[in-house]
Amino acid sequence: MKVIIIGGFLGSGKTTTLRNLGKHLISRGHKIAIIVNEIGEVGIDGETISDSGLVTKELTSGCICCSLRISMEFTLQTLVEEYNPDIVIIEPTGIAFPMQIKEHIELMDLEDLSFAPVVSLVDASRIEMEVDQIPVFIANQIKEAEIVCINKIDLVDAETIAKSTMTVLQLNPDALVVEFSAKKEDANFQRFLDLLAGESHAAYTGSNLNSIEMSDVGNYSGEYSLHADELHPDRVTNILVHLLSQIKEKLQEVNPEFIGHVKMTMKFGEGLIKANLTSAHGEPFVEILDESVDGEQHLRFLSAVTLVPKDTLVGIIDEAIQKVLTEEGIGFDKKDLSSGSAPISL
Repeated sequence: MKVIIIGGFLGSGKTTTLRNLGKHLISRGHKIAIIVNEIGEVGIDGETISDSGLVTKELTSGCICCSLRISMEFTLQTLVEEYNPDIVIIEPTGIAFPMQIKEHIELMDLEDLSFAPVVSLVDASRIEMEVDQIPVFIANQIKEAEIVCINKIDLVDAETIAKSTMTVLQLNPDALVVEFSAKKEDANFQRFLDLLAGESHAAYTGSNLNSIEMSDVGNYSGEYSLHADELHPDRVTNILVHLLSQIKEKLQEVNPEFIGHVKMTMKFGEGLIKANLTSAHGEPFVEILDESVDGEQHLRFLSAVTLVPKDTLVGIIDEAIQKVLTEEGIGFDKKDLSSGSAPISL
């Protein structure tokens, strides 16, 4: 079984890369399983990846390079026993250190195990802000990688791409650097696929670090059940864009240069729509993922941003969601994930 670890800071495009990589490998006849790690109590990426037809396991409420090591081992062993994939792709939380994850897996009692070169993704439009706000953390993520992907090159000019690549090589001169847009299956993305066919030769030589403490990131996640009859794609898209725009404005009052991500998915009668915001200078991006989805209508959110205290983040997110849903005439129950008590109905 080969393990592919795709790391990168919050909002760098790991999920899009992973979904397209998984689909490509399946088309080549591989049996794929995916492990998604979310820092919050509610998973967003596992839901969106599963709806792409990929076998997915989700690990939440922590980081698999720190507090969830035992859960990671159990999940891998279960996948081997129940599904027996020939490739497992791991998407750690954006505040994880991928090489520590590789080291932990190497110590597990798994037979016939190999690793692709460890990957770290970088958002070409944000790397300078990331280095400025959390320099030690970002440097560590890039230094640990064997392949560094400069992602989202379709959103920036050639000079920005060149500066991003230079920054990466200054931090990690030995890295194999690929410049691509994970949304496009072109020659650049194919080069990335070709590099993944190789083997990892790097070993973790440092001490175990607590990535959550080092990241200086506030995080908050949750879920609302929705009660509405007339939800359709255009209306859901407008609601999500409105929500993220309000949240962005409030976050900028706390940290005018915030980076990270605020992700939301809304499941309704006609499908599943995902929206995300990745920085103070970015705009909400909306993606329609499926035309027909079963299950309860809900709004899920996962937020993790730099230099915003958690209690402040909780207030901003909940106030915006409840205000917009009320204005839209949508009934909702906020699920209490921490205590198991009854949901809050409005």
